[in-house]
Amino acid sequence: MFDTDLREFYLRYIGALNAHEIDRMDEFINDETTLNGEPGTRDQVIAVLNGDIDAVPDFHWEPGEIAVDGDRLAARLTNTGTPAKEWLGVAPTGASFEIVEYAIYQVRDGRFVHMTALHDAETLRRQLGA
Repeated sequence: MFDTDLREFYLRYIGALNAHEIDRMDEFINDETTLNGEPGTRDQVIAVLNGDIDAVPDFHWEPGEIAVDGDRLAARLTNTGTPAKEWLGVAPTGASFEIVEYAIYQVRDGRFVHMTALHDAETLRRQLGA
């Protein structure tokens, strides 16, 4: 993939996430992948995404900067939402969150083979009233 193709691919992925079209993840995530350095499968990533969306029905990822280097992509996103169920060990209080996520990916044969995401969990918990 060229840099522009990888950017477009990533924006399609974010669009599917924001539409909560998790059934489309086979377009974006390889059958076998790593998630935050641990070997896993697409089904495991889907389970994480479904859990997030179940607990935070209005979960939204807003891409900021996107950097592409060959088959690797890094992005800064702003994540927002209001949990409706217990999430990350915090009972819902009606409070919303807005945090920054840094994500790094490697793409091979048109799908993510490595996925890493980092966010400030302490700020998130504080915003949710934990």
